Amino acid sequence: MNTIYSQLNKAAARFGSKPALIFKEKTLSFNDLRSQVLRLGYGLRSLSVGKSTRVAVYLPNCPEYVFSYLASFCLGATVIPLDYMLKSDELVSCLSHGEAEVLIALNRPDVDIAAIKKAVPSLGTVVVLGEPVGQKWEVPFPALMGHDHLTAVPVSPTDPALLMYTSGTTGTPKGILLNYRHLEGSPEAMKHFVDLSERDVKLCAIPLSHIGGFIYIQNCVTFGITLVLMDRFHPLEFLKNVANHKVTCFHIVPPMYTAMLTVKSIEQFDLSSLRWVVVFGAPSSPDILERFHKYCPNAVLLNGWGMTETCPPNTVTPLDDPRIESVGKPAPNCEIQVVDDEDKLLPAGEVGEIVIRGWVVMQEYYKDPQGTALAKRNGWFHTGDLGRFDAEGFLFIVGRKKEMIKVAGQIVYAPEVEAALCKHEAVLEAAVIGVPDPMRGESVKAYVVLKENASVEPMEIKYFAREHLANFKVPQTVEVRESLPKNRTGKIDKESLKQEVFAQKG
Repeated sequence: MNTIYSQLNKAAARFGSKPALIFKEKTLSFNDLRSQVLRLGYGLRSLSVGKSTRVAVYLPNCPEYVFSYLASFCLGATVIPLDYMLKSDELVSCLSHGEAEVLIALNRPDVDIAAIKKAVPSLGTVVVLGEPVGQKWEVPFPALMGHDHLTAVPVSPTDPALLMYTSGTTGTPKGILLNYRHLEGSPEAMKHFVDLSERDVKLCAIPLSHIGGFIYIQNCVTFGITLVLMDRFHPLEFLKNVANHKVTCFHIVPPMYTAMLTVKSIEQFDLSSLRWVVVFGAPSSPDILERFHKYCPNAVLLNGWGMTETCPPNTVTPLDDPRIESVGKPAPNCEIQVVDDEDKLLPAGEVGEIVIRGWVVMQEYYKDPQGTALAKRNGWFHTGDLGRFDAEGFLFIVGRKKEMIKVAGQIVYAPEVEAALCKHEAVLEAAVIGVPDPMRGESVKAYVVLKENASVEPMEIKYFAREHLANFKVPQTVEVRESLPKNRTGKIDKESLKQEVFAQKG
């Protein structure tokens, strides 16, 4: 059986001419989507793509990315989605580690596909979207599109489906291997948490190479929603799309909400079509969502949590519960606990590491048995996230273990400090890290971005922090910046900030 192939056929039969994808004002119906996927599948099969063939995809957000995922799944292949911001060394590292056999790519001027092909021994064919460079191993994407009479390849639940890299690296890449049963995890959770149906229009500005972007594709095929796709996030364009396409729901990360709140004309956009909006991917102050809620009062605010390794979402606040400071309760397809450093269960109210078990947990970290064994021990996957349950079973995220700062033996959670700083009327966003301190082991350093036309001295921000935080949590240093580094999913890149500190000390 091939579930993706069946879902695609059912969606086309049920929804027919209804819009499935909208990209740059061009619309594809569910019939069109099925046809394009099967045509690409037919062409990939002519390249000997079949069960467990490694098909890497290196494209910006576009319909062809959607086709590539679904066509590969119809053939039982293993998809390796790659972020389009990765550069040559990072691509070579991931493609070599994943032993990619076929690459579907859009040329970009600063990436030499020919050099990458030469550097990756397993790579046979490159399917090129855009202008080919005239190599015999190249196949133009349009030339690959055959007819749409494709018979799917049966797969078993344990066959490898996705090899997702959490970030580009020239060191040892961290590949998360998910099987074909795992593809059912996110849709199952969505059915439990929210009321998605064919009436819905969702807006995706998250990279499709990320699990958060991939979920949008699953929503489209599983629930019959219309998916409005953006090639990248831009706050003004995002708001325009919500208004123009009567978008009903979306899930994005906190900095994206912050960016939209800086749009001067935000009140001019009609956001009344929104039924619910989700924040995910980082501990967040409810203040941001509540500020955004002023412009979409019809929408229910939701907070969610999950990881690539665990087929998210794993928790979401209930639609009828206003507690958005919590990420809600677990989905039925998993169990979640909070444990101490000895892996002992902690009672409600105490902070510890969040662990999760169930069939939704990844198969392994690819080619990393040691890392897999460390993460998956005693039957539980150790997430590296810190949190606590309240007496009613609601989960609250405190931060990442690596975001825990030890100041003279006292524990400081970076997101708590960030939330306090963002309460200052002049602060747009904040990032907090621990830096080496010869006296106290570590001290707290804060980076803040001010709202437009705001002016405030770092010392004033420190004084403000003292009103909201215990003394040991107050930043020793506050640095005001014009912007903070972000990764491709819109999260603040704290690792980049830490590297700056180490470089300065070096």
